[in-house]
Amino acid sequence: MIKLTGLNGKEFYLNAEYIEKIEANPDTTITLYNGKKYIVLEPVQEVVNRVMEYKKKIFLPPMVGEE
Repeated sequence: MIKLTGLNGKEFYLNAEYIEKIEANPDTTITLYNGKKYIVLEPVQEVVNRVMEYKKKIFLPPMVGEE
């Protein structure tokens, strides 16, 4: 899950596995596979970076010395 900020300023966690697309409309809009949409304060590239970091943690083995 990734932490995001809604337009109301409240933080929430979104399951990155359900993201279908991310757009700038001009606000960052995240569309899930079920059609539900979330508008967040983070720019598109920041959301993409968070998703990539999440995926790395899930799919890559830990480096020596990391816990």
